[in-house]
Amino acid sequence: MCADLWSFALSTYARPGVEAACLRLQEQGADVCLLLCGAWLEQRGVAYTFERVQALQLLARPWRTQVVEPLRQVRVQWRTMAQQDTQLASLRERVKTLEMEAERALLMRLETLAQAWPINEGVGQYGWLEGLATEAANLDHDALQRLRVVVANT
Repeated sequence: MCADLWSFALSTYARPGVEAACLRLQEQGADVCLLLCGAWLEQRGVAYTFERVQALQLLARPWRTQVVEPLRQVRVQWRTMAQQDTQLASLRERVKTLEMEAERALLMRLETLAQAWPINEGVGQYGWLEGLATEAANLDHDALQRLRVVVANT
């Protein structure tokens, strides 16, 4: 079990099928950082509560909308043009690095908030993934289940 959220997120995301599942959920409006945090909390046995979900969402929303998403939009917008322009491709890679640094900062903020919550109080209790997914993402049971299976086998 990874003690810190960043290490957990990196190792989980690298497992087979997780990246695809996360990208599917992200396309449906889910915040992948929140989902990975939820998976981490489930693995640690942190009890799910509505108040905790709200606290995580309130912390994540402004950072995601004002920092992560604008960087992602630029990176995606430049994808096609960067294939024919090496200078733009280089800039795009730098934006991608900034986006990842912004996601890491968000994960560190989420971890700091969650550190005060007792571990092993909700072992076998699920709900974090569904609670932190958007309504549309909750309809993609396969993608959420893929995350849960990977975490369970960690």
